Amino acid sequence: MNFKNRWWLGAIALLALVLLSFFAAPAANLRQGSTYSRSPDGYGAWFAYMQAQGNPIQRWQKPIEQLFDADEPLPSATEISDRAISDRPRAISLAATPQTPITLIQIDNGNIWATATNRAWIGQGNVLVLLGAKMPVTKAPFRSSLSSPFGNVKVETSQRFTSSGQEQESGEIQPLLRDAYGSVVWEEAIGKGRIIRSSTAFLAANAYQDEPGNFKFLAKLVTDSGHPIWVDEYIHGYKDVDAAPQGKSQSLLGYLAKTPLLIVGVQTLVILLVLIWGQNHRLGAAKKLSEPPEDNSTAYIQALAGVLQKANSSSFVRETIARAEQIQIQRSLGLGTAPLDPEIVSAAWQQQTGQPATELQALLSLPQGDRHPSDSELLTWLKNIHTARQRIPH
Repeated sequence: MNFKNRWWLGAIALLALVLLSFFAAPAANLRQGSTYSRSPDGYGAWFAYMQAQGNPIQRWQKPIEQLFDADEPLPSATEISDRAISDRPRAISLAATPQTPITLIQIDNGNIWATATNRAWIGQGNVLVLLGAKMPVTKAPFRSSLSSPFGNVKVETSQRFTSSGQEQESGEIQPLLRDAYGSVVWEEAIGKGRIIRSSTAFLAANAYQDEPGNFKFLAKLVTDSGHPIWVDEYIHGYKDVDAAPQGKSQSLLGYLAKTPLLIVGVQTLVILLVLIWGQNHRLGAAKKLSEPPEDNSTAYIQALAGVLQKANSSSFVRETIARAEQIQIQRSLGLGTAPLDPEIVSAAWQQQTGQPATELQALLSLPQGDRHPSDSELLTWLKNIHTARQRIPH
């Protein structure tokens, strides 16, 4: 197998690993937007804020279908409030499933919504709050401070919702937080209920604890209806004990499919197949790379040149080189190494080369004034000096 074939095999193996990592890697951080999370993108601080205000807020940790198909009555608001105040991280939510109208909050964790919006359930009088609805990107600045009755609300998104004139006239779509580019938060009336959407999933995330307007604005949205408030934590990976499927044993392959071990195993198998296909041929004996000898003079010159360039000392560079070149030309003309007047050197150069003395004198004379020659002018000058030296007969 020649080198070209082995190169193609390596490219195919690399492409396979990239595609495998792309499709098998976890899509997003499930904990983003969770009320259990204390990271900047979590909602732990806002949940604690709602509890401190005495609002009846609770976590929902079962499949959302069980909420839409509820057949048990909702506990009283007093019971929910008492349970919410004594809530602990990863506590089991209320066993009873709410039946009367509620407000349900779903916070996007970077994935497409796991369930479709149940418009029939909303039409019964429930309120669904979706934080992180995907909207078109507009020309709005990424960071904006929008005014609201509860103070300025800081948002970090350029996505906006723009409703048509017909929707605004019918009253079905109402903006709740907007600017000149469109709505960041808006609501839609569906039967007796409402669906409230936000183009940012971080409306009241932990990162905005110093922005009181954000916490108050979201609190007003979810308490305005007077319903008990539930936060969907099932989409963030939190499950009640009774939400786990019973009587189903998981196979070893199913377990490995949920762990990184499956990715590692498949990648190892791909590499082994490539090695077998290529008959495990080596490209040849390993050769030790020889290090180039270090040239201290060159390194010093380059370092000094860099310093002079940053200091904009082109005049100093030309003056130094002109003196050195004059000594070299004097030596070639037989005038010794003692510094002479440029006119004397130019006259001797004219006598031996037959070229005008003014040509060399212009090269050896230093420019007057404070003007610094540019890099291109220095290069042209050095080229002319080199040409003048070559005209001296040897």
